[in-house]
Amino acid sequence: MSDSVNYFGSENEIFRNKELLQVSHLPDGDRIIGREDELTQLANAIKPATRGNTPNNVLVYGKTGTGKSLCSKFITNQAINQASANGNSIGVAYVDCLQESTETQAVQSIGHQLNEPTVTDVSIPHSGLSTSEYYRRLWEIVDDRFDVALIILDEVDKIEDDDILMQLSRAVESGKLTESTVGVIGISNKVRYKESLDERIKSSLCEREYVFSPYDATQIREILNSRSDAFHEDVLDDAVIPQVAALAAREHGDARKAIDILRFAGEIAEENGDNTVTEECVEQAHEREETSRLAELISKSPSHAKLVLEAMAFLTQQEGDDDAPIKTNEVYDLYKRLCDRDGSDHLKLRRVRDILSELEFLSIIDQERKWAGKGKGNYMENRLIDDPEVIIAACNESE
Repeated sequence: MSDSVNYFGSENEIFRNKELLQVSHLPDGDRIIGREDELTQLANAIKPATRGNTPNNVLVYGKTGTGKSLCSKFITNQAINQASANGNSIGVAYVDCLQESTETQAVQSIGHQLNEPTVTDVSIPHSGLSTSEYYRRLWEIVDDRFDVALIILDEVDKIEDDDILMQLSRAVESGKLTESTVGVIGISNKVRYKESLDERIKSSLCEREYVFSPYDATQIREILNSRSDAFHEDVLDDAVIPQVAALAAREHGDARKAIDILRFAGEIAEENGDNTVTEECVEQAHEREETSRLAELISKSPSHAKLVLEAMAFLTQQEGDDDAPIKTNEVYDLYKRLCDRDGSDHLKLRRVRDILSELEFLSIIDQERKWAGKGKGNYMENRLIDDPEVIIAACNESE
């Protein structure tokens, strides 16, 4: 094969530092826009840790993309530095409970992050130990290495057993930790998450609660402007950032999605060999982000939830109106036919109703209860929030 073609070369460079547009990127404090009050609240809650004392436990609520994880990571990093200046040591562990959803997985992850085997002479294997033994080794590590351990449990509502909250919040009280202490920052998209907790956990864990509201268009524009140096100079058309900000604010107030759209727009310009990122690139990027977001959500859903969504999308297409209301019984009838198509047993109507409620919580559909008339009872109308073609593409992409 000839070496004359460089498939990795590009005449038109769009990005200068693409990492600034990655979800995993933790920006400097001056790049965290519109969250000054929330950062101050978090700092006040965990401030005792910087002096080697027990911090307040915190629950942080808010929709996806409102800066909950970002602010929690940033403020705990600052706490480490402040504690060091005060002659104290803080260890921080971050657990994504969507990925590590069992108590054992979460405790193993915390122990692994806080451990330094050459210092503690303690090993944290990825498997092979009982949950109680992982806890025992975790307490040994924390007592040996830190004055305070701060544990961030992101999407804490996804953890299968909330006993970990009891163990962490009462580690000192129960005598598991004798030389150090621990604080918990729980992050959830569910504002009513606390209501599902055991009363004993509520009393020990829910010391401070903060709600992060969605960003408005001005804040999203400032966030995008603060990351615009991800691109080379004069690459972005003047209308691009206002357009992305308006789209994001109108639909979800989600800064993470806005940043994704901006990154996708740059990638589309690169793929097309363009010199600039234009409004047309943003329109294409918006479609790509919708499919990507839905594919991510749908990929984590059970197979029957995907079939219910497909049924909704097909029925909406048949109506010829993307805002057409679909009755639950209509969804169920087509869902059963799709199950037959795939050779799988269908669920009962009650369970499909539950799935539709779960899809509403995920903001994939809207539901509205209607009165059928005297003596006829009520029924539920379901509407897709996104274009049915996008839903079908996302279902296929997640398979």
